[in-house]
Amino acid sequence: MSTVTSTVTSTVVLHMSMSLDGFVAGPRVSAEHPMGEGGMRLHRWLFAERPDPRDQEVAAAVSASAGAVVLGRRTFEVGLPHWGDTPYPVPAFVLTRLARDPLPMTSGTFTFVTTGAESCVEAARAAAGGKDVVVMGAETGRRLLAAGLVDEVQLNLVPVVLGGGARLLADLEPMELERVGVVASDTVTHLRFRVVR
Repeated sequence: MSTVTSTVTSTVVLHMSMSLDGFVAGPRVSAEHPMGEGGMRLHRWLFAERPDPRDQEVAAAVSASAGAVVLGRRTFEVGLPHWGDTPYPVPAFVLTRLARDPLPMTSGTFTFVTTGAESCVEAARAAAGGKDVVVMGAETGRRLLAAGLVDEVQLNLVPVVLGGGARLLADLEPMELERVGVVASDTVTHLRFRVVR
C-alpha cells in the first residue's frame, strides 16, 4: 500500500494600499509618521469610523488567510510602536542585515532573518502551514517581486495623489500580471493580480 504525501504550498501575497500616483507611503517615513507624511490617507478605508462593508470583507479575508508575514526592518521599526504586536496574529519574519534574537509577542513572534530574501520567504512558508504569506513594506515588496518570490499582488487603490514618497513598482524588470479579482467601494478599489511566471 503506497502513501501519498500532500504538500500544501502557501501563496505569497504582496498586500499594499497605493495612491493613484503609485506611492505606498508618503515622504519622510519616521516613527512619528510610520506611513510617511500624509501617508495615513492610504489607510482611511481600513480605519474608517463607518467602514464600507465591501472594504471590511476584503480586510477580513486578508486577515483570515494570513499564516505568516514577511516585512523589512524599517517597517518593523516604525510599525511596532503603533501595532503593539505582530501586524497579524501570526508569526512575522523580518528581512534584515542585523541579527537579533526572536521577539515573542502576544499573538506571534518576530523572527529576524539575515540570510536573504529567499530563506526569509522559505521560513515564512514553513510557518504559514498552507495559509498565505503576507508581504508588507515597499522596499521588501519590490525586492521580493524582483526575485520572483511573490505569487500574487493585492493593491488597494486609493483615490488620492500623494505627490511623493515610496513607490512600490519603481525600477522593476518588466513582468506580466493577470487580474484575478476586483472589489470596488466608494473609497477604494481592491485589485488582486497573479504574477505570471
